[in-house]
Amino acid sequence: MANKQNVKLVQSVYHALQLFEVFRTSEKREEYGVTELSKTLGLHKNNVFRLLATLESRGYIEQNQFTENYRLGIGIFNLGQKFVNKLGLLKLAKPFMEKIVAETKESVYIGILREGAVIYLDIVEADQTVRIVSRVGKDAPAYCTAIGKIQLAYASEEEINKVYMGARLKRYTDNTITSLPELKKHLKTVSEKDYAFDDEEFEESVRCIAVPVKDYLGVPVAALSVTGPACRMSYERMNNEILPVVQKYAREISKRLGFHG
Repeated sequence: MANKQNVKLVQSVYHALQLFEVFRTSEKREEYGVTELSKTLGLHKNNVFRLLATLESRGYIEQNQFTENYRLGIGIFNLGQKFVNKLGLLKLAKPFMEKIVAETKESVYIGILREGAVIYLDIVEADQTVRIVSRVGKDAPAYCTAIGKIQLAYASEEEINKVYMGARLKRYTDNTITSLPELKKHLKTVSEKDYAFDDEEFEESVRCIAVPVKDYLGVPVAALSVTGPACRMSYERMNNEILPVVQKYAREISKRLGFHG
């Protein structure tokens, strides 16, 4: 009898992992209904519903009250963060950041998104006569920085509204986006390209290009940003020379975090 119970427990865990895999392997999709998950997993709808209800009770799945579909919950994010912290994200990323600097001759940041703000965790500085002032240990608004925008691009509209609805988007330069509808439109473009520019939007004469660093679920846990004076960071150079380099090494870091997309 005990053995049969153990088998049932293993099957339940297996089906839960299958469910998580559905969300992990989807490119841009965030939500699924019970019927759709039932067909995808080959399980009865009642079984899928009980599985979702169990995971929801622990915060690993949550239901969108507007659509009644299900999506990954904050518990998965916290688990992923613990995983990243255990691996030592900064220690893992440092050698690749050094390679980016060696190949682009520009400074590289790694930063995370927290409640509408970017926190710069580390920098590898380029050996240039004209350099940017380090922001490590400081924060900056996500809506006008490349590191912030590439991570905001993965947020749902509901999450964007929660942070910015009714808030004043401060203008830092003539290029700063200060309208929420304009920001949403811009983030849609960023999402499609999977990289973001900061065209002197936070600081005059400073341009950046950023790409996401993803965990095993394909969720950005950080972003890498190549930053330099606008006089050296032309759009042509950022697109043709810098972007392929930073994308290559961001993928390498993501692979080591378990992402295989």
